[in-house]
Amino acid sequence: MGVLTKASVTEEAGFAEIVGLIAAARQRAFQAVNTTLIDLYWQVGEYISRKIEAAEWGDSVVPQLAQYIAQTQPGQRGFTRPNLFRMKQFYEVYRDSAIVSPLVRQLPWTHNLIILGQSKRPEEREFYLRMAVKERWTKRELERQFKAALFERVVLSPPKMSPALPQSHPDAQNVFKDAYALEFLGLPQGHSEDDLHHALLNRMKDFLLELGRDFCYVGSEFPVQVGGRDFALDLLFFHRGLNALVAFELKVHEFEPEYLGKLNFYLEALDRDVRKEHEQPSIGVLLCASKNNEIVEYALSRSLSPALIAEYQTKLPDKKLLQAKLQEFYLQDAREDDEEK
Repeated sequence: MGVLTKASVTEEAGFAEIVGLIAAARQRAFQAVNTTLIDLYWQVGEYISRKIEAAEWGDSVVPQLAQYIAQTQPGQRGFTRPNLFRMKQFYEVYRDSAIVSPLVRQLPWTHNLIILGQSKRPEEREFYLRMAVKERWTKRELERQFKAALFERVVLSPPKMSPALPQSHPDAQNVFKDAYALEFLGLPQGHSEDDLHHALLNRMKDFLLELGRDFCYVGSEFPVQVGGRDFALDLLFFHRGLNALVAFELKVHEFEPEYLGKLNFYLEALDRDVRKEHEQPSIGVLLCASKNNEIVEYALSRSLSPALIAEYQTKLPDKKLLQAKLQEFYLQDAREDDEEK
């Protein structure tokens, strides 16, 4: 490729702008087609549901309908007997939810089927609908989040933060997790911090998906200089929604209170020497192999820095166990509500 002149650089900038317009138009067209398709499935599901509820149709009519569509619309796919019943279920599940029903139109039908089929309760369905729209998960990524029991983990284990973090970043509760599933790293038992660090760098795309799409990678072993000495923090990111730098320090052992002092030091250096004027205070995340929640609470209670302590998991959690704990959580919550009444 030859050296670009000033004129060609200007032209290329214009060309890139046109390509951006084309991509945006394609996305809008795809979304319009998807919305139309979901609306169609909704209408079909509504029609079938009302006919059956009014006792005008029995369940046996649906296979006949599928056969009729196949004969009269030979090129039309997706209207098999199972799919028609799914459309009926789709309508019946969301018809009374004015808040949730607009979300389903923003997702492909396959995503809706996964959420509909794997969610156990309404709040779980709404959680995955909102997250799938926000994070723009692919089908594979959505399925992984179900396997990783993201909903159960979020409900049962909210992130452990210093008081300063929600004060300076009110939305932080919805950004960070108490535990990050890193099963995709394939780390051996007894791995070192270097092993963890290098594995994250090699699978950065997957790590960013686990963190969330608003995280942008800045650097590894990011250098800061204080008092004429050189220091390096493990990983540095920027979060677009929080408008803040996010420093990750990696520990392959259980959390110890002294780890927090070093993280606070890095955050002070970032805020003094790296952070730009329009950015919010930097955030620190200690990512440890494990943690004792009582020790974490004591360590964070008087911390003046926006920081949190999370753990990483090298295997996907036991979803059945978490579902059982979640059931206990909801039963306890219901008992407490009854006692208050």
